Amino acid sequence: MKLIRQLYLRKRLFIILAVIASLFVISFFLPHLSPFPTAGLAGLLIAFVVDIAMLYSRNGVFAQRLTGERFSNGDQNLVRVFLENRYSFPAHFGVIDELPIQFQKRDSWFESRLAPGAETEWQYFLRPVKRGEYIFGTINVFAFTGLGLVMRRYKFDADKSVPVYPSFLQMRKYQLLAISNRLSEIGVKKIRKIGHSMEFEQIRDYVKGDDIRTINWKATARRHQLMVNAYTDEKSQQVYCLIDKSRVMKMPFDGMSLLDYAINASLVLSNTALLKQDKAGIISFAEEIAGIVPAAKKQVQMNLILEHLYRQKTRYLESDFEKLYATIRNKVNQRSLLILFTNFESMQALQRQLRFLRRIAQQHLLLVVFFENAGLEEIIQKPANNLEDIYVKTIAEKFVFEKKQIVRELQQHGILSVLTTPQNLTIDTVNKYLEIKARQLL
Repeated sequence: MKLIRQLYLRKRLFIILAVIASLFVISFFLPHLSPFPTAGLAGLLIAFVVDIAMLYSRNGVFAQRLTGERFSNGDQNLVRVFLENRYSFPAHFGVIDELPIQFQKRDSWFESRLAPGAETEWQYFLRPVKRGEYIFGTINVFAFTGLGLVMRRYKFDADKSVPVYPSFLQMRKYQLLAISNRLSEIGVKKIRKIGHSMEFEQIRDYVKGDDIRTINWKATARRHQLMVNAYTDEKSQQVYCLIDKSRVMKMPFDGMSLLDYAINASLVLSNTALLKQDKAGIISFAEEIAGIVPAAKKQVQMNLILEHLYRQKTRYLESDFEKLYATIRNKVNQRSLLILFTNFESMQALQRQLRFLRRIAQQHLLLVVFFENAGLEEIIQKPANNLEDIYVKTIAEKFVFEKKQIVRELQQHGILSVLTTPQNLTIDTVNKYLEIKARQLL
């Protein structure tokens, strides 16, 4: 029974059988041709047995799926499939890799011919759009000989689980570019510092872009080259990302929810804050406070933040900003930069929460980050061809105008804001954080 479940008949076998059957029909009318289909059938039977014997002479193949320990959400993650021919003869192989159901893909077919003892490897990329456990199925390897009448199926790596975490690949990219001073390549602006902290760090060589007001003329005269005073940034400030998990963050964009974009941006921003020697923390909330990672700059802080963000899911109720305010008042004692990731679709939505935002802003520096509706921008840019299009376009312009009104309303109450699209969220938020650092607003 096991042999039957592993054995598959190929198309070539049925074609040959069809030809032999046709010859039998012809030989019925031309009896002198009858030996030919009989000999053909006997030859086919011998080849069929030999083909099976070759395929089952040994376990002739080894396959393995190679992935990272975890996937990065919203990014292209590399998957490799390794295959080795352990037969003593050249063989053909077809491979079907059963992908996690979240991808809804059933076309991962690879094919190759390998000499005895030869190896090969295929590569492909997967882009998950939700955090959680992703379970790969079986690697199905179909082996067949040069005769090509039957093929044998092998199974490897059944039910392998890979967790999908917030975008740590994006975080590493920002970190590497920051170390090599190439952040401007991805849109992070170089912001001129206003003033200096009181702590002098060192005298160093002048490089293009340094503030000429920091030139140390005495050291320049001694060294006969331009020297500047370097000052340390004010360090150990607390930076909290406040992540709204309510229904307003469930809206999808390019397959991912706004919550996932906010989580990815929070991960990058927290790492940037730690690189700037600040303390990074997280508060996630909806109708209840979901969890807190107290701000710190210890070595394991990014792992704590990553694990906390991995578990967060959107809720279907409205957020309770009063509980958020009470939590911040009780848990965040030092004046801090609070970056709130949320989404206000109308002025009424803002007005319901504005009194709590104003209370938070009295004790801390509050930055509200919310989203433009990219779909509305497309509607506005599209020409109106009839009366219905005019109505739709007018309503879309009203919603876009309200977003800009929300920015002005927050500004009137001394609350900083960033209105951005999901794809630009990380860049715009990091730029705003660096601007706040450069202007020493905290």
